[in-house]
Amino acid sequence: MFINSLKDNRTIWLNGENIDITTNEHFKGTLETISHLYKMFDDPNQQSKIGYLNDDKQWVHSAFLIPHSYDELIKRKIAFETWARATDGIMSRLPDYARSRLTGWYANRDSYCQYDSSFPEKLAAYYEQARDEHRFISIVQRDPQINRSDREKKNTDELGLLTITQKTKDGVYVNGAKMIGTAAPYSHDLIIYPLSKLEDKTKQLAHMLIVPTDSPGLHMVCRESFAISEKESADHPLSAKFDEMDAVLIFDDVFIPWERVLLHDNPNGLAQIKADPISSGLAYHQAIIRLLAKLEFSTAIANEIAEVIGASDYLHVQEKLGELIMQIETIRALIIAAEREGRFNGKVYVPNFNYIQTARTLGSKYYPRALEILQLIGAGGFIQLPSSIKDFSSPLKDLMNKYYKGKNTNAEKRTKLFKLAWDLIGSPLGSRHELYERFYAGDPMLHTANQFHQYDKTKFKKIISPYLENN
Repeated sequence: MFINSLKDNRTIWLNGENIDITTNEHFKGTLETISHLYKMFDDPNQQSKIGYLNDDKQWVHSAFLIPHSYDELIKRKIAFETWARATDGIMSRLPDYARSRLTGWYANRDSYCQYDSSFPEKLAAYYEQARDEHRFISIVQRDPQINRSDREKKNTDELGLLTITQKTKDGVYVNGAKMIGTAAPYSHDLIIYPLSKLEDKTKQLAHMLIVPTDSPGLHMVCRESFAISEKESADHPLSAKFDEMDAVLIFDDVFIPWERVLLHDNPNGLAQIKADPISSGLAYHQAIIRLLAKLEFSTAIANEIAEVIGASDYLHVQEKLGELIMQIETIRALIIAAEREGRFNGKVYVPNFNYIQTARTLGSKYYPRALEILQLIGAGGFIQLPSSIKDFSSPLKDLMNKYYKGKNTNAEKRTKLFKLAWDLIGSPLGSRHELYERFYAGDPMLHTANQFHQYDKTKFKKIISPYLENN
């Protein structure tokens, strides 16, 4: 069902060729993974975990559920956990993130009438379509890295910035580029808006668009594929299933009808919608739930490696494993605190954003550290690996079984474990994920500083003031 929905006129470039992702070997494993997630809606044992019944009594994803209570927020959480654990947190941009963003904007849509009176109607129409048609949505914001020193953005064409170049009675034409379109090649729609703060002098960049991925003139240029063929999947189990692909989006006179132009020429409206508290709270709630699943996965591998090589009794290894457990429990506690100390924004129950933002910022430091700990525990064992699991079927298998075994584990199982870990820490896919977790939420230094700026520091004044007053 999902794969068939991608058989359209989308233009995707890989290795210099315009490809059909539904038949291309580099997308096979990832599309099968997503198809498996979509098929949960047909499984009576999974339906209620990931979805709820819409007005037509059809199962739809709980990312579209507007939480009016703590219990409904937890229902959303269960859906996020189910998908995250099915992919061990590796699929970082499944559609439940963008759907949550959309749901938050939909819940708060009337707040944007001042910028465009038709905004609520446009957003409601798309929200209902995306929900009922199970549309895979991705959000793409970042401008191409051409000249980051030009902060005035005067020459939009030279900088490659996405600009509305023509307006007609039916819609607008846009030209320019966007990066990094994670999951864009197999999405149905892209929600496009700029990440940077804009002013009136650059209002031609201040747009928010919903772009179907099969739009004429939209070119998606993929990075190198990290996917591994099915015959090599035993040696690269994560790369075989979870390469979610990133792409640069090039817009060459792409037409967008007015009903999909949510905002245009409106820096103030765009700034407000990007910071929407309901949308941000619901979406980043999903992001840290996925982060927790990924940290648990990394810790499970590290713990198993320590046992297999007989290192778990060493104090310095126990310290490292304890640090990974502390990561997990810190993020878990922040999720629980965000949910328990949630607040109503109107009629919507939103998780406490202070805890969510703390978890996001910690995640940019925790995940690279988790990989470092994996490297320190496995050490030379990662270099010792044979070229393939197939070596255990070679004429050398008896000697292989003798010299590649673990403390209480046979050689083939030990090798599979180390291959799994290497796919996480040393493969192109693993390197991409380390980079992603460092920066996907933005500049970690800026986020840490923003927590200082945004925190209510008056209570600190009250704590210290008695010591500074005259007796």
